[in-house]
Amino acid sequence: MLNKRILVVEDEEDILELVRYNLSREGYQVLCSTSGEKALKISRSEALDLIVLDLMLPGIDGLEVAKALKNDSKTQDILIIMLTAKGEEADIVTGLELGADDYITKPFSPRILIARIRALLRRKSIKPDDKTSIIQHHGLIIHPGRRDVRINGKPVELTYTEFQVLHYLAKRPGWVFTRYQIVEAVRGDDYPVTDRSVDVQIVGLRKKLGPFGKYIETVRGVGYRFREKK
Repeated sequence: MLNKRILVVEDEEDILELVRYNLSREGYQVLCSTSGEKALKISRSEALDLIVLDLMLPGIDGLEVAKALKNDSKTQDILIIMLTAKGEEADIVTGLELGADDYITKPFSPRILIARIRALLRRKSIKPDDKTSIIQHHGLIIHPGRRDVRINGKPVELTYTEFQVLHYLAKRPGWVFTRYQIVEAVRGDDYPVTDRSVDVQIVGLRKKLGPFGKYIETVRGVGYRFREKK
């Protein structure tokens, strides 16, 4: 984990210093920002492995920062841990929807934050690279590297999470996955996302895929699968 570069985005100086101190002590290279605007500038000019991102920031808030990062091919692979006092389920789901990899509420334990960071970086280091594996299923084409989905040549606009779920199911057609497996694969384990959240993603996907939505099949009492080619 040495030499991993982490950006801490927090407008409260005491919390910023607390996180900076603990991460530096663990051997990470730490950059700091007190605003969303500065965070975006740093993210686009520096090679970062992970961002610890507060939500309630002056100017551009944390959700907008996350959205901008995940919509930019240069920064979309940077891991994001949201660190915030907004702990309602709706806030957590929104953060994860926009592409956050984890979500920690304040007040927090620096030891738990460091453990979450280690887990995310470790998972990323062993995660297989699927970015060159284009998936074609009749008229449906999924390009992981470009995060691009097309049906009969026409682009389909998906959220970050919808794309992750679709890609996860489609790259193993015929396999049945539980809701927990889908959450674990898309976000990692130990995340506060309910089974209902997965169901909502599937409903949204089916609607956007139109006639191709039928290829995402519900396996009653188990979960979901992507229909095999026939």
